[in-house]
Amino acid sequence: MSAERKEYKRITTNSLIEMKQDGEKISMLTAYDYSMAKAVDAANIDVILVGDSASNVMSGHETTVPITLDQMIYHATAVIRAVKRALVVVDLPFGSYQSDAKEALRSAIRIMKESGAHAVKIEGGEEVKGSMERILNAGIPVMGHLGLTPQSIYKFGTYSVRAREVEEAEKLLQDAQLLEQLGCFALVLEKIPATLAAQVAKTVNIPVIGIGAGNQVDGQVLVLHDMLGLTTEFSPRFLRRYMNLYDQMTDAIGRYVTDVKANDFPNEKEQY
Repeated sequence: MSAERKEYKRITTNSLIEMKQDGEKISMLTAYDYSMAKAVDAANIDVILVGDSASNVMSGHETTVPITLDQMIYHATAVIRAVKRALVVVDLPFGSYQSDAKEALRSAIRIMKESGAHAVKIEGGEEVKGSMERILNAGIPVMGHLGLTPQSIYKFGTYSVRAREVEEAEKLLQDAQLLEQLGCFALVLEKIPATLAAQVAKTVNIPVIGIGAGNQVDGQVLVLHDMLGLTTEFSPRFLRRYMNLYDQMTDAIGRYVTDVKANDFPNEKEQY
């Protein structure tokens, strides 16, 4: 018989550590605005990621690269207003931390102070060590991100699975251990072989949350718009759609248009 699941009124970084120790899987989804975040939080999600994927699903960009720090703070502020239970983590966007540790700290401080977020997320390992250290030394919680790192898409040139080769797999494992040593409270692994992800999860003591990384990690994350079926053009193997919201919305809007054209809306009961 499994141990009784602990109830959390508010999720903290320490809560995630406890979940890993207790063998409880961690649930994580993205959100970018007040209304959606309120629904996600009400469903008892553990972590809400204000992801730079807002660049794609909210602004229509091809990649995550164009979104700015100001835009991330805007989205994060809206999400924070809605959340009562979940831990809210915000992506540091491309260009806000890679080249200058002092700039990285300034970016992280702005997110924390202006949005009220609980933590930031940074892509990369050894190459962003200086930025990680500067932010962590300031007392700001950091979630790492290894494997497919979308901000580096122009370097990789493809969204294919990462770390299939031995050399890259060994570096990823070393980077995961480094991020734990630096003080990251958790780690996202994106689109890597499931066996490697399982090895990482067993090697480090911090929670490992996967997206396209198999089921032997400590939790899972998906982009909300993808799992609800609001986006239809993106269909990777790891994505499970729990709704087909795009079709449901277009159907409802189409019926509204029909009712307006036919002068059926508003009816007598819908007037003053």
